[in-house]
Amino acid sequence: MQYVLIIHEVEAYPAWKAIFDQAADIRKTAGEISYQLLRYDNDANNIVHFSEWSSLDHARRFFESSELVEIRKKAGVKAPNFIYLHEIERGVL
Repeated sequence: MQYVLIIHEVEAYPAWKAIFDQAADIRKTAGEISYQLLRYDNDANNIVHFSEWSSLDHARRFFESSELVEIRKKAGVKAPNFIYLHEIERGVL
């Protein structure tokens, strides 16, 4: 499986979340399969977006597209950090 971990600060979580939800169809079309949203324990505006993708190439094209750069600006995203990951093992304890 392929995953993307994005860590970023947003200006205001509710405004960011509304735009994130509006982009669900374009994320799905681009190859996002599932996602989790997490926030820092002590800061609701520091967001972690962890998602599974059909391929990392699709994810890179999507996240680096000019369309998404504009969406991030509109959503108030500050300096996102993208980490592209390949699963090597999974377990349950």
